Amino acid sequence: MAGEPAGKAGSHNEQRPAGPVTVLGAGSWGTALAALLARNGVATTLWGRDAGQLEQMAHTRCNQRYLPGLALPESLRYQADLALAVSQCRIALVVTPSHGFADMVRALAGHLPADAGVAWASKGLEPGTGRFLHEVAAQVLGPGRPLAAITGPSFAREVVQDLPTAVTVHSLDEDFAHQVAEVLHSPRFRAYTGNDLIGAGLGGAMKNVLAVAIGVSDGMGMGLNARAGLITRGLAEMLRLNLALGGQAETVMGLAGLGDLVLTSTGDLSRNRRLGLHLGEGLPLAQAMARIGQVVESVGTAEEVMRLAEGAGVELPISHLVHRALRGQITPAEGMHLLLSRERKSEF
Repeated sequence: MAGEPAGKAGSHNEQRPAGPVTVLGAGSWGTALAALLARNGVATTLWGRDAGQLEQMAHTRCNQRYLPGLALPESLRYQADLALAVSQCRIALVVTPSHGFADMVRALAGHLPADAGVAWASKGLEPGTGRFLHEVAAQVLGPGRPLAAITGPSFAREVVQDLPTAVTVHSLDEDFAHQVAEVLHSPRFRAYTGNDLIGAGLGGAMKNVLAVAIGVSDGMGMGLNARAGLITRGLAEMLRLNLALGGQAETVMGLAGLGDLVLTSTGDLSRNRRLGLHLGEGLPLAQAMARIGQVVESVGTAEEVMRLAEGAGVELPISHLVHRALRGQITPAEGMHLLLSRERKSEF
């Protein structure tokens, strides 16, 4: 269940662990977390696949591709060689799209120091299997390696701008959860802790799928009442599936579930919401994705969410219709019509 923020008020700096952190992934969210860590006084290295991009970032102190116009801390270091990047780290923080998570962890495995733990801020499920990311990491890294998931309502641009943000760190290793939360926590970035990796992983995946439905509704001009109804019923879907899979209800009702769902569904910085908006306005899927120009996690995640739901015997009407629309089986407008024409039933 959810815990208190790491550290006591006003004491986060003196409790900060000395061990370095390596952030793996120089997209918007990886860059934002690296900037946060460096700003917190943590020795931080940012690794990315594009050495030219890293060199440019080191020179300009800006990720012009993903976070244009936002300055990065002078103390942030950059390294394109994976082995060198993680050779001294105590925490390896993976921030890649979920479809590349397994490959990233496999590449990382042979270079990690023996005492380093692995955390991730990736959100989604393994393509083709529906496995949670903590299951993938445990299989690749083996027993004994501390693992943690960082999730919650957080847009990268606002974190770099030092606007108030709250996330949660879930791990079965309580000490590691607090260690990760401690390096992240600051007066403007609250990091809570918990121990529900299923709920944390499911919330981060399902909110992207549900945000498409809410974006479609808004794109079709269906109004604020419809938006609120879809968020609430989407949350109910998330809760049903989480409980069926062995997760905790509190996780879904907290930052990892409700918090992330509200942000992703209503904030126009969300790629998944924007995808829904474009679809609701009548754009074909390929054209909508091209207009966004970045990875949109919901397109692959919808398939895996439904795989989990079918295995658990759980009905997810909204997620199911998003899945059908993304596969081209129905139009978004037809999906909304089917949803609205469902038979009347008890809310609970």
